[in-house]
Amino acid sequence: MKFKVIDLFAGPGGLGEGFSALDEGNTFSIAVSAEMETSAHQTLTLRSFFRHVQGDSKALAAYYNFCNSENASHPRYIFSAAWAKATDEAKQLTLGKDEHNATLDKIIKDKKLKEDDTVLIGGPPCQAYSLVGRSRNMGKTDYVAEEDHRHFLYREYLRILHKAKPAVFVMENVKGILSAKIDGELIFHDILRDLTDPGIALGEGRGIRYTIHSLVTSATFKPDMDPESIDAKDFIIHAERYGIPQARHRVILLGVREDMKYDGRHMLTEVPQLTVRNALKDLPRLRSKLGRDDSPEEWRDTVAQLGRELSTDALLKEIPEIGLRLETVAATLRSNLDTGALRYPHTKPVPPSLTTYQNWVRDHSLNVWLNHETRSHMKSDLGRYLYAAVFTQQHGYSPKGHKEFALRGLAPAHANWKTGKFADRFRVQRYNSPSTTVTSHISKDGHYFIHPDPRQCRSLTVREAARLQTFPDNYFFQGNRTQQYHQVGNAVPSLLANQIARICRAILAGT
Repeated sequence: MKFKVIDLFAGPGGLGEGFSALDEGNTFSIAVSAEMETSAHQTLTLRSFFRHVQGDSKALAAYYNFCNSENASHPRYIFSAAWAKATDEAKQLTLGKDEHNATLDKIIKDKKLKEDDTVLIGGPPCQAYSLVGRSRNMGKTDYVAEEDHRHFLYREYLRILHKAKPAVFVMENVKGILSAKIDGELIFHDILRDLTDPGIALGEGRGIRYTIHSLVTSATFKPDMDPESIDAKDFIIHAERYGIPQARHRVILLGVREDMKYDGRHMLTEVPQLTVRNALKDLPRLRSKLGRDDSPEEWRDTVAQLGRELSTDALLKEIPEIGLRLETVAATLRSNLDTGALRYPHTKPVPPSLTTYQNWVRDHSLNVWLNHETRSHMKSDLGRYLYAAVFTQQHGYSPKGHKEFALRGLAPAHANWKTGKFADRFRVQRYNSPSTTVTSHISKDGHYFIHPDPRQCRSLTVREAARLQTFPDNYFFQGNRTQQYHQVGNAVPSLLANQIARICRAILAGT
């Protein structure tokens, strides 16, 4: 028997991947997943197909053919029965719309899910809770927090919690949810109360109730408790402590139905820290693109010239360590680097997998690197990326603000550049530490996600961001590149989700 999963606000499926992959797919299966955005739903459906054809060598070969060759037929045209199962699982639904809510309710009813064998997972959209989102909203003259529907999308999650009565639920959101307020009251306090007693919260009378557990401390929140009596920070998970090569800090709530009599004894286990180098070292080196005049030689000459100019200025300003490093990089740039592709061929065998992380992400059935293609960057940004990566190599941290971007040509044309407001506008991901948080902003530009190798002089590719988010290499992101970045940035690290799934399995099994 498998436990069934309802996955809401699923995105490309990072949280669901962690559950469905546990024990090689023998413990959890996705009953239904719901996602509103088209490209994310396409990714979600393709991944569902991949899961459904495990054990079917011909259908699985069709999946890998599609991954490995741009001329291969999409598997939906070859194995329609398996594709039908995938589309039955992955639904494009906008929760909060009456007709879509009704569709989801019917699906769940028709699945005849057993309450004791069901898990609800998901994270309501977080833009209204995030600190960056709130800062942007405050700049809108007509913004009224109480009228922002995104504050209340968690109630759609709450509604399914009340209807399905799962034994366990997992709800993820940004850290900013802890300090977000409506009418001067903390939203998080209301969410805790509502999740413990969803029937009362929805005005439908008392029904099943839940205890909320931290996954990293012994903290719990029970029905009728005062939220002021707990430290909300106990519910924050620092992903870098649990084998994720990324400093991603998120609130993740584990809810267990009262009658399960769970005492909170299972928690995530800390492991040695992984770094950006651990995540990216086996991926092929690529160069950035230049735009319409792009060629390997033009790119090399352009970046080399920028390096020499910056080196000269650094030496004039008596910063010899930076000047000499820039000069060395400029003199050793290669003109034989590619810019990658949606399917970029392997040029050498993938090395054996020796660690938990490597076993999780690598796939030796692939002949290509999926979604590994660089962006085009403006010449001025290439100079900033080159300088910032060299600075980081020298000092061990990414340069900040106008004082550390003091060389000629590095200051962006930004009126507030010297105010300190945008001091962290350009950020290099350091090789020897976990990355900073991969967010959806990576879809807009690469300034916060500069590759640590100055000789590649670029921002991260979708595949590199996916590696930091611990998506397996055979996870094929659909849509255009901007949409792919957005999907990766909004996801839950799948390897972290897998560890949470282990805890849910233990609770459901009563161990």
